[in-house]
Amino acid sequence: MTASLRIRRLVAGAAATGLLAGGAAFGMSGTATAAPAPTTAATVVTGDHHGKCEWQKGHWEKKWVKGHWEKKQVHHKTWVKGHHDKHGHWHQGHWKHHFSYKWVYEPAHWEKKWVKGHWDCRHH
Repeated sequence: MTASLRIRRLVAGAAATGLLAGGAAFGMSGTATAAPAPTTAATVVTGDHHGKCEWQKGHWEKKWVKGHWEKKQVHHKTWVKGHHDKHGHWHQGHWKHHFSYKWVYEPAHWEKKWVKGHWDCRHH
């Protein structure tokens, strides 16, 4: 059952690819008096003649973030003094680290976010 489903999907994908390639060849075979204007690699016109799709590269974008509450880790350091134990051995002083969480209000601010590359299809 799974194998036949995979084969059907493979055949359907191959047929769709063939139709797309055939449609592109058919669209280019019309009688034209002049060569079509070259398009850039970033702009591709889709089958919908009202819109254009453009490839937007990945980029950093500044985004406004409203004020909100965040749970943040808080680090406390405490100095433990050196001491002699009951056997007379000296234990050197050291820092003891404590971590806890605290709700902190983060005021509104600008943040830089990475936007992955994507197709941007807008109707102009």
